[in-house]
Amino acid sequence: MFGLMQDWPLLCHRIIDHAATQHAARPVISRSVEGPIHSTTYAEVRTRALKLAQRLDRDGIKPGDRVATMAWNTWRHLEAWYGILGIGAIYHTVNPRLFPDQIAWIVNHAEDRVMMTDLTFLPLLESLADRLPTIERYVVLTDAAHMPATPLKNAVPYEEWIAETDGDFAWKQFDENTAAGMCYTSGTTGNPKGVLYSHRSNVLHAFMASLPDSKGISSRDVVLPVVPLFHANCWSLAFSTPLTGAAMIMPGAKLDGPSVYELMDRYKVTFTAGVPPVWMMLLDHMEKNGLKLPHLKRIVIGGSASPRAMTQTFQDKYGVEVIHAWGMTEMSPLGSLCSMKPEYASLSGDARLDVQVKQGHPPFGVEMKITDDNGKRLPWDGKTFGRLKVRGPAVARRYFKDDTEILDDEGFFDTGDVATMDPQGYMQVTDRSKDVIKSGGEWISSIDLENLAVAHPKVAEAAVIGVQHSKWGERPLLIVVLKKGQTAAKDEILGFMQGKIAKWWLPDDVAFVDEIPHTATGKIQKTALRDRFKDYRLPSAAA
Repeated sequence: MFGLMQDWPLLCHRIIDHAATQHAARPVISRSVEGPIHSTTYAEVRTRALKLAQRLDRDGIKPGDRVATMAWNTWRHLEAWYGILGIGAIYHTVNPRLFPDQIAWIVNHAEDRVMMTDLTFLPLLESLADRLPTIERYVVLTDAAHMPATPLKNAVPYEEWIAETDGDFAWKQFDENTAAGMCYTSGTTGNPKGVLYSHRSNVLHAFMASLPDSKGISSRDVVLPVVPLFHANCWSLAFSTPLTGAAMIMPGAKLDGPSVYELMDRYKVTFTAGVPPVWMMLLDHMEKNGLKLPHLKRIVIGGSASPRAMTQTFQDKYGVEVIHAWGMTEMSPLGSLCSMKPEYASLSGDARLDVQVKQGHPPFGVEMKITDDNGKRLPWDGKTFGRLKVRGPAVARRYFKDDTEILDDEGFFDTGDVATMDPQGYMQVTDRSKDVIKSGGEWISSIDLENLAVAHPKVAEAAVIGVQHSKWGERPLLIVVLKKGQTAAKDEILGFMQGKIAKWWLPDDVAFVDEIPHTATGKIQKTALRDRFKDYRLPSAAA
């Protein structure tokens, strides 16, 4: 026997419908790429998203087609997401911080038909255009007055492009399991992998993200999504903020301390989320100028581990609750948040911080387990560590264009992290099973760096490990064994690597050693290297 409830598909554009109906005048304020502050409302965002959907439909974009966006957090980017979603097409956020070769590979693998981009990224796309044959049109998120001359194919300013429609358009109807958005992983071996979200998974994830023990957003909040829309699905903020009716402040391209502070102070932001480097710049600006943020209540810090001192400063000096979060692209991305359960709520001082350095407990909709290498479940005692595996309605079951099985016999996805679980369900990442480095919330592949270093004619062997960094969380240290009889300086090795990888991937230092330890099977023993260099201080970390 089935229930007798209405069939009401969980479709992402219903979120902006709700916001435009129940919170029509709630502000959506952006720092535009052109410079001035722009103010709109959820009602107007929906109206313009319908015009965009109508234009895409007129241009022949069909359900399932991929529309790429390479853009900052602004009202136009938000409109683009909902307009793309509303016709059953797929928004594909392209991370401009990736190396150009990776960007070209990702766009081609996704077979994007349209590229919507900000002015900032025109030079990058112009340099790649000959390598992006599937792109039929470039829509530049600006108006005619700011539109530069560009050789990009069928390039058009966004405002004039959507102005050719009248907005008399209805969202398309389709199944809630229809593909909605796409993000590509980075930092793993081989090519990036495409994670394909559904309307259902995005809506359920938005509910999960908004729960009181998650981000706890309400219509009374003013939300500043510092995390970019192109970074791991924007941690659901493009969905959970309008879903709850909270006001939205979009920071645009300026993520420096003074610019972020200006928006937070001027618009009385109560909630924000982003990676540690942004908050370090904000704290530095505030402390140098004796500033406060009396309206800010909660801040979610994720992407990489939140430094203990940062958590302590926000809470003790500024009265801001810090919620440490963990997740990954394959999880839409939120997996856990470190809010305080009753068992820990009375803790204070160092005892409370001891809990807050953990990645937290999962919301309803995320199941976790830790196992040994044979898949046997391990105890939740806070001491035993194992492979962290997850499952849920917003967790990937397969990668785009890849039939490889990625789930275990119970339907759990192996995150690639090693973690402990305590008796209260709090998870703490202790290591990574894959030797990738997380710097400022972005992944860096140690294997790619090692392969490049070994290509130097004087290098016999190379290993890369992550070394703790006060600002970026981790930065790569390159460890090199030179060929017999050869001599080389650090600048020579780094100079050889420069230009062949993204600038921010370049190791911060080079350590020359006589020998790199290996396991019995001939693999580099990175645990031994981490132990040896655990107290190593990088030049870039100097005060």
